[in-house]
Amino acid sequence: MAAEQSSESAFHVMDQFVLTPVAGALGFANSNVWMLVAGAAVTLLMVLGMRPRAMVPGRLQGLAEAMYEFTYDMVDEQVGHEGRKYFPFVFTLFTFILLGNLLGLLPYGFTFTSHIVVTLTLTVVVFVLTTLVAIVIHRWHFLTYFAPEGVSPVLLAIVAPIEVISYLSRLVSLSVRLFANMLAGHVMLKVFATFVVLLGGAGGVMAILSPLPLVLSIALVGFEILVAFLQAYVFAILTCIYLHDAIHLH
Repeated sequence: MAAEQSSESAFHVMDQFVLTPVAGALGFANSNVWMLVAGAAVTLLMVLGMRPRAMVPGRLQGLAEAMYEFTYDMVDEQVGHEGRKYFPFVFTLFTFILLGNLLGLLPYGFTFTSHIVVTLTLTVVVFVLTTLVAIVIHRWHFLTYFAPEGVSPVLLAIVAPIEVISYLSRLVSLSVRLFANMLAGHVMLKVFATFVVLLGGAGGVMAILSPLPLVLSIALVGFEILVAFLQAYVFAILTCIYLHDAIHLH
């Protein structure tokens, strides 16, 4: 009986990540809908926020300017002046992931960044873009990225495969980091929320303990907001680092 309850509880914990068809003919699921919501939210924030162009910005304009300046400074510091042309890409990536992380914390929301297929797709886009940038700028000299100067031919046979594997591992590390953090955080939130309901419905002494997981759940929501920002920041700054490597071959 305990095993059955445990499996049922586990199912409900993971139920928040289930894809639900919304428009079957179009192949749309709830994940796609929330992606559109995230994109629309970012667009509205920037369009409506920057429309006043006031010297003393209001809250919406201040938020839009803060996000813009934060991302611009990150690109400028990590990539250099040559990387400013890639700012729109990094800004779009950062805000899209950030909104995707935060929207999942809303009631009945869906965290599409908790799906590996989404994070892997974003990673592939970053990987292909940075590789193409390196090839366009450096042509065949790009291959020296995997064969550092001054390395003897004997060591090169060992170093080159390691560099290639390290380069390809970006696909795994970048996608899994975002996916795993968002998945684990939402599972923890659901588990502690379940504890609140179970202890509250138990009655007696157990009901008295129900505020404890409630307090932890509130604290976890605050922590998840921080994680949502940090994971979007990490994804964006690693993209900047990869762009820097592509431009400067370091």
